[in-house]
Amino acid sequence: MKQLIYLDNAATTKTRPEVVEAMLPYFTEYYGNPSSVYDFSTESKKAVNHARETIARSLGAKTNEIYFTAGGSEADNWALVATAEAYGNKGKHIITTKIEHHAILHTCQYLEKRGYEVTYLDVDENGVVKLDELKKSIRPDTILISVMFANNEIGTIEPIKEIGAIAREHGILFHTDAVQAFAHVPIDVDAYNIDMLSSSGHKLNGPKGIGFLYIRTGVKIRSFIHGGAQERKRRAGTENVPGIVGYGRAVELAMANMEERAARETKLRDYLMKRVMDEVPFTRINGSRTSRLPNNVNFAFQFIEGESLLIKLDMAGICGSSGSACTSGSLDPSHVLLAIGLPHEIAHGSLRLTLSEENTQEEMDYVAEQIKDIVGYLRSMSPLYEDYMKHNGGGKK
Repeated sequence: MKQLIYLDNAATTKTRPEVVEAMLPYFTEYYGNPSSVYDFSTESKKAVNHARETIARSLGAKTNEIYFTAGGSEADNWALVATAEAYGNKGKHIITTKIEHHAILHTCQYLEKRGYEVTYLDVDENGVVKLDELKKSIRPDTILISVMFANNEIGTIEPIKEIGAIAREHGILFHTDAVQAFAHVPIDVDAYNIDMLSSSGHKLNGPKGIGFLYIRTGVKIRSFIHGGAQERKRRAGTENVPGIVGYGRAVELAMANMEERAARETKLRDYLMKRVMDEVPFTRINGSRTSRLPNNVNFAFQFIEGESLLIKLDMAGICGSSGSACTSGSLDPSHVLLAIGLPHEIAHGSLRLTLSEENTQEEMDYVAEQIKDIVGYLRSMSPLYEDYMKHNGGGKK
């Protein structure tokens, strides 16, 4: 097998061996349905409860405020649709941003077709929500503010504490999509006045197909999936016990070394950023330089197509992306990059690399060299690049 340098951890992560080990008994030994009344189901019940307690503790939440789902997209859909249904008598106005994951944006579009109004907030050039615009957007009929904790493409961490305070001051529910941020940066739902929070296990070395929605006690949103009394009558369906166990174990491991892991990833991230910015002209960093997820790098290279760069990187054994995994294959430029003000031709030349604690500086050197060579090769075939250099004396921008 050729060398593999995996730098697409925002799309999904490798399930840790300890997580797989924790899950295995619940496939073959303790396979009882945790909702059953007989003794054989006791071990499954205990395992689910332990995972729920672990996750709640990591957020400063109560155990009965954690509801397991099939992933982050379901949790996002649940938060928005069920809130709209439960609070529709109070108002039909929702506030979100233009850079949300499509699980939020498409759900908002779904609600708009059903009579709800949605305000999509602008962000600044770093992808940060403009708090003044948020305040101005609030109306008497606003029932929900949904702003992601950290952007999945450019890594910018939003001013969640300030947004939560604004929402609480106006008596509006506040939901955050924390799929990229949970267990990567500290989160305290009480300190940030978060009423609902979405997460997904496969973003932190847990299994795919499992997530949760945190719902603060007193938030009266309804069931999203009907047909059973599971999850305290709020989410029907037999519990995914192996997935829940694996998620709980992944959270234990992630929280135990979060600070050390973040420091290591940040150091490697900054090293890669510096090498590429120093050695590849006509390049920019997308997203905040400071308020940023530890493992996220997002470049925009002028005069090339991101898809061609990805193919060449793959041939060199490097896994990256041009944006969200949920939109891979799309020919349209990233809605996030357009929202931060990039023109189409530059947004098309984007590259997202997301690191893990397993990556090394030697790998970053290899990646930087490959990027430099590949971008140079692609530009050598670009008539736009040739024309620019001809009319600008070959100067570096």
